[in-house]
Amino acid sequence: MPVRKVRPGRGLTAALCATLAVVGYMTVSPEESTPPAPPRAAAKNAGSGAAAPRPAAPAARPAGPPGLGPATRTGIPDGTRQVFVVTGETRNTNVAKAVLYELDGAKRWQRAGGPWAAHNALRGWTNDHTIGDLRTPIGVFTLGDAGGLMADPGALLPYDQDEQFVSPGTGFLGESLEGSFDYVVAIDYNRVSGTTPLDKERPLGEERGGGVWIHVDHGGPTQGCISLTTDVMRQLLRQLDPAKEPVIVMGPADEIAR
Repeated sequence: MPVRKVRPGRGLTAALCATLAVVGYMTVSPEESTPPAPPRAAAKNAGSGAAAPRPAAPAARPAGPPGLGPATRTGIPDGTRQVFVVTGETRNTNVAKAVLYELDGAKRWQRAGGPWAAHNALRGWTNDHTIGDLRTPIGVFTLGDAGGLMADPGALLPYDQDEQFVSPGTGFLGESLEGSFDYVVAIDYNRVSGTTPLDKERPLGEERGGGVWIHVDHGGPTQGCISLTTDVMRQLLRQLDPAKEPVIVMGPADEIAR
């Protein structure tokens, strides 16, 4: 039977509030319509030439993890304090490097894990993923749901253990795919966040692909996912924290540096 954790409240949910101001009116005679003299303190300041205090400038946003350019950083939500960066050398490579970064109390991005070796899709990366193109989508995507064939290793994300997490057959290099879905984290590309990684709904349409996960490496390139060793997957599941609104940033190094 599937095991499902109770989902914590999500950081992207917003609440709206409104304040009603009640203004009183006073009837005055023509003689009383002349504005009263300013208070003494205000008059003194005006005579001294002192400038009115300026509103405080908004706090500067942290620069972002190493290797991410300004265009990429704009896709990272303001509340995010964990960024999992996966980079390939070129658009057509299927081996990559993965590093987990966290924002510390001093608003500085620090490495929290890695670098780890990873695989991506057989033909590399794409900005316009379609089903069967054998490329991994480039971009910034939220991470909110996990699962796998194996028991929960201590994941902080909601975790679904289910016997459907199996991948029969062989990979592109003839390697066995057994155990590839022992542990997975769903990448929120063309899926409904807040559901099991097994969910088949595709909001952008079936032609745009889906089922893009971080999963256990099988020793070769994937169809579109990111893969890491079993030990790294366990570590990642224990570190990714929904309270820190984690995201994955993935793509060729030169593109995510823009």
